[in-house]
Amino acid sequence: MLSSAVQILAFALALLGVLGATVATLLPNWKVSADVGSNIMTAMSQMQGLWMDCTWYSTGVFSCTLKYSVLSLPAYLQTARTTMVLSCMMASLGLCLASLGLKCTRWGGSHRAKGHTAIAAGGCFILASVLCLVPASWFTNEVITSFLDANVPESSKYEPGGAVYVTFISAGFLLAGGVIFCLSCPGKRTGQPDYTSSTDPDKLAQQQLRQEKLHRDRLHRERLEQERRRRQQTLQEEAERERPKNCQSKTVQLQTDDVEREKPPQDKPPQDQEQQQYYSPSKLPPKDIKAGYSLQDYV
Repeated sequence: MLSSAVQILAFALALLGVLGATVATLLPNWKVSADVGSNIMTAMSQMQGLWMDCTWYSTGVFSCTLKYSVLSLPAYLQTARTTMVLSCMMASLGLCLASLGLKCTRWGGSHRAKGHTAIAAGGCFILASVLCLVPASWFTNEVITSFLDANVPESSKYEPGGAVYVTFISAGFLLAGGVIFCLSCPGKRTGQPDYTSSTDPDKLAQQQLRQEKLHRDRLHRERLEQERRRRQQTLQEEAERERPKNCQSKTVQLQTDDVEREKPPQDKPPQDQEQQQYYSPSKLPPKDIKAGYSLQDYV
């Protein structure tokens, strides 16, 4: 983005252009009579503007007459009125936008927003310059064409007045200011504050304090990040150390389980086998027949 000094210069040029366009719109000397009467007592100078016609008599009397009828005016004069009013309006709008887009001002938003506002102001100034050049060129062409026409009497011939030259100069100022503002492209964001001036010691001190604070904050964040990484590395190392122990305990447990599976089943005692064999109520053990006879039966 352009420096503050260049932007201030462009703003001054645009301001001169706006003032010149406004003054030229109101001046009555857009064309001035080129012929002066031979009689000194009746000598006079006629001037015609966009809004009034004035006459300067040799006696010092100056009188003006307003042009009330719009439809009776020629096309170039109606066009000059319209375009000059639009030019003044666009130039005024450009001044408002330019005051927001200046880097030396505190309003207008961020760095990028100021850049876009300055570009918009430049566009308004360029458009206002074009709107000034169109009526001035057309008006000058009509005056010169009428002056060179042999059918026009000498008393009705006019030449371009001072208002036309003021219009051309104002258009040049507006064009220069608009081009400079259009070059105010929003650059990349930086860590430096936007609204600082190299000529103000208070602003320089504030800028240094902000830079120191940003530096301290950055160092603090880096320190915290290093501590976090160190803590994560320590946890990873502890996890790697504990991993072999867990693997060994799991291996021993697996070997123990395999040994228990490989052991043959032990023989159970006969009583348990008999109980297991005749556990079902449908299969009762056979009774001993001899146990049912007593000693007297044998006698």
